[in-house]
Amino acid sequence: MEWTSQSEVTFVDTKVPPSAQYRIAYLTKDFDQYLWFVANYGAFLRIEYFEEKEELLRALQDYFPADAILAHVKSGAWELLDTVRNSPGFGNIPFIVLVENLNPAVVKNARVKKADDIFATNFSEGDLLNRLHYFTKRKWYVASKASKKIESEKNQTPFWKRAIDIISTGTAVILLSPIFLLVALLIRLDSKGPVFYKSKRVGSGYKIFDLYKFRTMRTDADQMIRKMAALNMYNVKTPSAEVKAENSNLCEVCRGGGSCNRRLFLDGKEICEKVYQTQKEQKAAFMKFQNDPRITRIGNFLRNTSLDELPQLINILKGDMSLVGNRPLPLYEAEKLTTDHAILRFAGPAGLTGLWQVTKRGKGKSDMSEEERTELDITYARNFSFKMDMQIILKTFPALFQSENV
Repeated sequence: MEWTSQSEVTFVDTKVPPSAQYRIAYLTKDFDQYLWFVANYGAFLRIEYFEEKEELLRALQDYFPADAILAHVKSGAWELLDTVRNSPGFGNIPFIVLVENLNPAVVKNARVKKADDIFATNFSEGDLLNRLHYFTKRKWYVASKASKKIESEKNQTPFWKRAIDIISTGTAVILLSPIFLLVALLIRLDSKGPVFYKSKRVGSGYKIFDLYKFRTMRTDADQMIRKMAALNMYNVKTPSAEVKAENSNLCEVCRGGGSCNRRLFLDGKEICEKVYQTQKEQKAAFMKFQNDPRITRIGNFLRNTSLDELPQLINILKGDMSLVGNRPLPLYEAEKLTTDHAILRFAGPAGLTGLWQVTKRGKGKSDMSEEERTELDITYARNFSFKMDMQIILKTFPALFQSENV
């Protein structure tokens, strides 16, 4: 799609449902701006706050499949945008640049660097929720278009493969059913909410399905964070919390005309060291609270032992995926692989383990390029057989005991 700024876009469907909980990775060093954003958009968005771009990238990789990234230019938005666009795992995540004031120069730079949009931090121009809604619709359009490209490919799972999946996975589910029930009970006792967490993935034939995992996060973490933000930052009864005066960064002695000899200059602004330390302590306390509710007590154990992955056996029984195949991809990652050649990797079955994983381990590769992995996925989609699947399964077992995640 041709890049356009938010001020140039119009939409037919202007109503975004309040339940549309888009996952937003929000990068800024201005904590007050983040709290303002949460107060205004927190009811519609799941917002994860980051001060450093390296932390945001790790989160995308490890636990937070963002629907969009919002990043301020003063916090490294341009550098992060370059990194994201050149990353095989999340190069197509919608990226919105935030600036203090819109002007032709920053809009042009956003277009050149292939940002999806650019907004002023007060969001006075354009409709952010509408724009996020459009990004979601764009993903589904791409999925539909991509699916038509491979209709002619033989992507039906053969009988022998489906039989192996049902027999092996069915047996595993029966044997592990006590663990399933115990984990489900512990999750329900530990926190309110569903037992399973669902994540949209793209599998064989570019079909989108829900990948199941045991829930490891509290469902009310966002509400708890917003309440804590209000208590810590907005409801503190000080003049600085009530008005945004020019001298709000000064202590009482400074504001009274006295001199406490502790004035600093940060980013061109005068601030009293006492006020700076207080704000820093408030921020640290809030961040500690922000991280606490996200992972439940049982959730930490499930993640450390990989037991949260067990429900994927249900996906195999349902036919969403197979034991062996190409890794089912998140929507934003699959959206990048829609060229006539790359899309062939979706002509084969999706699976828990596959050719590129065991090849990576066998060749001692600590990192594999997107092109290499895609070529291996295409090779598997075109040539998979009973013999190849057995070889991959046998090579996968030793990998379970390696520290490297393959």
